[in-house]
Amino acid sequence: MLFSSALIGLREGLEAALVVSILVAFLVKTDRRHALRWVWPGVGAAVLLSVAVGAVLTYTTAQLSFEHQELLGGSLSIVAVVFVTAMIFWMRKAAKSIAAELRGKMDDALDVGPLAVLLLSFLAVGREGLETAVFFYSTVQAAQSDTVQPLIGFAVGIAAAVILAYLLYKGAVRFNLTKFFTITGVLLVFVAAGVLGYGLHDLQEAAFLPGIGTLAFDASATVPETSWYGALLKGIFNYSQQTTLLQAIAWVAYVVIVLPLFLKPSKTAPAPAAAAASKE
Repeated sequence: MLFSSALIGLREGLEAALVVSILVAFLVKTDRRHALRWVWPGVGAAVLLSVAVGAVLTYTTAQLSFEHQELLGGSLSIVAVVFVTAMIFWMRKAAKSIAAELRGKMDDALDVGPLAVLLLSFLAVGREGLETAVFFYSTVQAAQSDTVQPLIGFAVGIAAAVILAYLLYKGAVRFNLTKFFTITGVLLVFVAAGVLGYGLHDLQEAAFLPGIGTLAFDASATVPETSWYGALLKGIFNYSQQTTLLQAIAWVAYVVIVLPLFLKPSKTAPAPAAAAASKE
């Protein structure tokens, strides 16, 4: 659980921190530092909104009956998987162009006025924050952990993301962001598959989906969740020692479909000269 929550914090935190650093760098390099006073309130509001969403989800769930808790938890888990799947594909495609897009949007916002700058900062960071809140909540629920380990892992990931983004901004470190997002994307595919399986299991427990008693396997004796290796598998892949057939099918199907699509090389447009030569 510590690993998966730290991975979420690092991945999502770095995306949000990079967005902020790109906006700040653009304003500094174009001698428009005065607009920074509108960036920080937007970023702060986005962070507060994300924390508030996480708190509301946790409090609301605690007030519900068991069946309603399972129904809400399962539904949010599936929503979280949709969010993270869209996010890893979007970041894979936008990693090389995100800086130029953000600079263009900030340039337009500066022409409109201070409120546009604040709104741009809020929306740019808020999207990442909301995804993080929902996915983190679903991952913690999937781990069924009553310890502070998920929160510690998440905090460590966020802290590492902020430090990395600051070092990148200052030019102190350089690394291939496309490769970084590819590696973390692959890991998140497996984390998301586990969250999907757990979400479906919740819906089964809520009697919304059938098959709660139909197990694909029962590894309680060989790989118990209380063992160190069982806890490791649960922390990384949301392993369940008693996995229903629906859970198993969903986990395998998600990985088999999403992972190859994610790793599939992106098509690059042919150079004009090459395209002309091919027509001849």
